[in-house]
Amino acid sequence: MALYEYDCPDCGDFTALRPMADSALPCACPECGKPSLRVILSAPALATLAGHTRKAIAANERSAHAPKTVEEYRDSARHPKGCGCCGPSRNVEPSKANPHGLKGKASGRPWMISH
Repeated sequence: MALYEYDCPDCGDFTALRPMADSALPCACPECGKPSLRVILSAPALATLAGHTRKAIAANERSAHAPKTVEEYRDSARHPKGCGCCGPSRNVEPSKANPHGLKGKASGRPWMISH
C-alpha cells in the first residue's frame, strides 16, 4: 500500500492510499466522486508510513478477502514452541547474587514488576 496523488478535474489534487496493483486505475475523488487520473507530483510515500500503520493496513487488507476462522485466530495468538514465558514457573530462591529472590535482573526501577 502506498500514497498516490490524483488530479480531480473539478476539485484539484488529492492523495489516496491504495494497493500498488491499483495505482494506475482511476480513483474516485473524495469530494465529488468523479474518477480522477493519477498524477506524479512526488515519489510514492511507501517508506513514510510507520511500521505499525503499515502492518495494520496489511492485516486489514488480508482480512477483507480471507478472514481467519476462530481456530486459525487461536493458533496465531499462541506463543511459539519453546517460549520461556509460558512454561512452568520455578520459585527463585534468594542467593548471594540475587539476595531478594527477584525473577529478573535488578534495574534502576525497583518499582517495576518483571515478566
